[in-house]
Amino acid sequence: MSEVVVGGELLASGALTRGQLRWNYRRLFPDVYAPKASPPTLRLKTAGAWLCSKRTGVVTGRAASAMHGALWVGATTPVEMLWQCGRPPDGIIVRNERIAADEVREVGGLLVTAPHRTAFDLARHLPRDAAVTHLDALAQATGVTAAQALSLAARYPRARGLRRARIALDLMDGGAESPKETWLRLLLIDAGLPRPRTQIRVADRFREAFIDMGYDEPKVGLDYEGAHHSTDRGQYVHDIGRAELIEGEGWIDVKVVKEHSRQFILHRVREAFARRGCTPQTLH
Repeated sequence: MSEVVVGGELLASGALTRGQLRWNYRRLFPDVYAPKASPPTLRLKTAGAWLCSKRTGVVTGRAASAMHGALWVGATTPVEMLWQCGRPPDGIIVRNERIAADEVREVGGLLVTAPHRTAFDLARHLPRDAAVTHLDALAQATGVTAAQALSLAARYPRARGLRRARIALDLMDGGAESPKETWLRLLLIDAGLPRPRTQIRVADRFREAFIDMGYDEPKVGLDYEGAHHSTDRGQYVHDIGRAELIEGEGWIDVKVVKEHSRQFILHRVREAFARRGCTPQTLH
């Protein structure tokens, strides 16, 4: 936070000259600057956006979720703020909405929406898949629940996007550990398969492993494998023992990589159900 400065304040106090400001700092927003040596992180931009609001705005949405520790929020993400501003600068999205005192937290010296309000705003303002991806990450980081977020629907019955919010929050699952795991889970649900359980523990007397998602009764699981599973030698060796454990405990583990098409993934899952002598519909 101390890296980001309000130019007018430092010039007025004599802490900087105009030359020092021009040569050592870069402009983030009107009259808000950061040292040229500082990397352009989302945290830096969020602090700058808050200072641009004259310290009155409340950070919400994706930037707020990152402030609460959620992953998968890129540095180029716009900063969403609850702030009355007719013409916000580029890089800031302003929402003129009501907010109560119990929906605000101070995080790192900034005013930020509490996790349940952050989830409520994510679910209302983002497209479903993007919303669920960020909701999963927020739930993983904070433990916020759909019920906590939806409690705000009673407080704001005319808020924009309530129908969208209910759909996205119903799909939120803090067990997802990457955007691709969220994507895979939504693919299964959208295809009419039962909602899978996430982070399924499989163990014997000596070892344990976790399957990304799956179905307990037929013991059919799915794991999304990123590139590191094939390029990292240590991961490759670990995966051999992990696969032996999962297979030894009676699970069919469907491995999914980015090259697999939607149709191929669903075919393999349904084939795994058939090998167990059941259909997905019997699990509803």
